[in-house]
Amino acid sequence: MRHRGTVLVVEDQPAVARALLLLFDIHGIDAEAVTNAEDAVRAVGRGEIDVVVQDMNFTPGATSGDEGMALFRRLRQVSPGMPVVLLTAWTSLEAAVQMVKQGATDYFAKPWNDEKLLAIVTALLESRRGERERRSSRSALAKTFDLCGIVYESAAMHRVVTLALQVAAADVSVLITGPNGAGKEKIAEIIQANSPRKKMAFVKVNAGALPDQLLESELFGAEAGAFTGAARLRIGRFESANGGTLFLDEIGNLSAAGQMKLLRVLQNGEFERLGSSETRRSDVRLLCATNADLPDAVRRGTFRQDLLFRLNVVDVFVPPLRERREDIVPLAQAFLTTALRKSRSRAERFAEEAREALREHDWPGNVRELENRVQRGVVTAAQETITAEDLGLAAGHAPPPVPAPEEKLQLEALLRDSGGSVSIAAKTLGVSRQAFYRRMERLGVVLERRLKE
Repeated sequence: MRHRGTVLVVEDQPAVARALLLLFDIHGIDAEAVTNAEDAVRAVGRGEIDVVVQDMNFTPGATSGDEGMALFRRLRQVSPGMPVVLLTAWTSLEAAVQMVKQGATDYFAKPWNDEKLLAIVTALLESRRGERERRSSRSALAKTFDLCGIVYESAAMHRVVTLALQVAAADVSVLITGPNGAGKEKIAEIIQANSPRKKMAFVKVNAGALPDQLLESELFGAEAGAFTGAARLRIGRFESANGGTLFLDEIGNLSAAGQMKLLRVLQNGEFERLGSSETRRSDVRLLCATNADLPDAVRRGTFRQDLLFRLNVVDVFVPPLRERREDIVPLAQAFLTTALRKSRSRAERFAEEAREALREHDWPGNVRELENRVQRGVVTAAQETITAEDLGLAAGHAPPPVPAPEEKLQLEALLRDSGGSVSIAAKTLGVSRQAFYRRMERLGVVLERRLKE
């Protein structure tokens, strides 16, 4: 059985190219070969290549790896998501390691291990096939459902969106969890837009922005004089959302009294305005979001367990941006397009080094931080191309990520146990060498024996 997808071999030595083509053919992998950078760029530009296996040098006597690095950067411009596997001699091994840190998938020193090379190429082809299937599935979803303009490429977000669409039709409460700025409100919008209540009111409340008493009056309403400053009747959000959907963000901030009232509404649809004994009814679907650990809050006695059970009929977790790096550049491009509509800026595109900086940044503020940095880039860019400096992500400009001590100790222990081999340590951890290198950089882990793998 032949694998779907095509490998491009970039190798100037005919004997080496033939050996690679034969190896792939024997194992059912379609492959073609070119001998120079120009032909490689043209082949990738056709859009029919799924994985590139490239040498580091293409002219007789070249040993530094500069040619391979230049080609890699050109390929990233033509096809930013193209997986690139490097074949390198010991003389250009340091350049190959640097390229892995910049986004190349992996590298193999010549002579390579056939079994390991086949394993990584096969895995990459399967991954690319999955990407094609996700794009096809996303296109099909967009034709059937309202995706509210969400932008994503990652498998992680595809699962989130698919789950959101599945629960949209069920008239049950949904708890959307994840870190601040990850996109929880967008998922709530998708659920509402595809629910039976989509033509009814969709009311949003940020519970984290209001003190307890004001939050209760915001949700349930208040009679005039119910508390100091309540000069007139206030209609609560449960009344104004009647028949529709109420999105309650930062639900973990709700007071004990507010939690009790919310539980009652969920149980029987009944509530009273502050300062009133008259029982009112509201038919509302509740979508809640939080970045808090509500089970832990239950253990600490600050959140009602019975309320959590009511809210958490379905839990939709939105992962942080650093765990779905495939989404970073597409999101940045979408934010750039939006920002340019509102600006007279000359900036039209991101420089390649800016794209690399976007991919490498740890994004503690998630999607919200990404949008803000793109807006900064549009405002500060002096040319048509936005640089890493414009984004505030240039070396020495962006604040360094705060290391996680336990994770750093884990990586250092893995490296010690593996005798300094990143390959073995990454395999033990269950990640690629590229991902392992990125964690090392983020946590400040130094490997003295990096070139001895």
